[in-house]
Amino acid sequence: MTTPTIRTVTVTRYVAPLREGGSMPGVVEADDLGTYVLKFREAGQGEKVLITELIVGEIARVLGLPVPELVFAVLEERIGRNEGDPEIQDLITSSAGLNLAMDYLPGAFAFDAQDVGRVDPELASAIVWLDAYVTNVDRTPRNSNMLIWGGRFWLIDHGASLYAQYGGPDFPEKAQQPFPAIREHVLLPVASEIEQADTRLSGMLTDEVIRGIVDLVPDEWLTDPGFEGPAEQRAAYGRFLTERLRGERAWVREAIDARSAFL
Repeated sequence: MTTPTIRTVTVTRYVAPLREGGSMPGVVEADDLGTYVLKFREAGQGEKVLITELIVGEIARVLGLPVPELVFAVLEERIGRNEGDPEIQDLITSSAGLNLAMDYLPGAFAFDAQDVGRVDPELASAIVWLDAYVTNVDRTPRNSNMLIWGGRFWLIDHGASLYAQYGGPDFPEKAQQPFPAIREHVLLPVASEIEQADTRLSGMLTDEVIRGIVDLVPDEWLTDPGFEGPAEQRAAYGRFLTERLRGERAWVREAIDARSAFL
């Protein structure tokens, strides 16, 4: 297996806020001349959202699903000095250091329920399987967190996934919990191959692959006081993800049953 890697860029200019999301990410430019959507470590629920975005985004990439490139983004306090909005200036200042960003897709269109019929059933089933696996509650007709760009569908914004982590350091023990929210998934009407997706995708996520992805999480984001240190917290994410693939995987059957409502 090729060890996953994430590039690191340094933010050179804050361009504009994206006010659609509650965490108010921002469009930035970086020293590699690229443009990115930056997720601030001090926005919303802090580092845990960045951890989730990184882990789930890279799992999706391993599975061959379309996700924009993720990069570590170094943000310096001086970037916010000329920002006129005091709220944004405070957010930039407090988030100085290592943040997460994804490649900006200029001119992309938001995916909505009217586009569902354009998605190939194999791709739709793979996305439904991924979201059931990582307990992503935020890919619904109200908010699909998908974009249409370059003739492809792109998955974005996975910060609402892995919500069990907010229940305390024993969250890996909840790895086999059901996921009834899959019934609200925007792609469920065309996800006719969930069982086949389970067979194909689960085999790609070996313990080694999961460990390689979780190892990408920087120590400075692993600050939950419920754990003795970064290594223990990192191991908890790995244990949750590996344990969720073991046993009967009732969450897969749950997704298949939910899909049957559309037959």
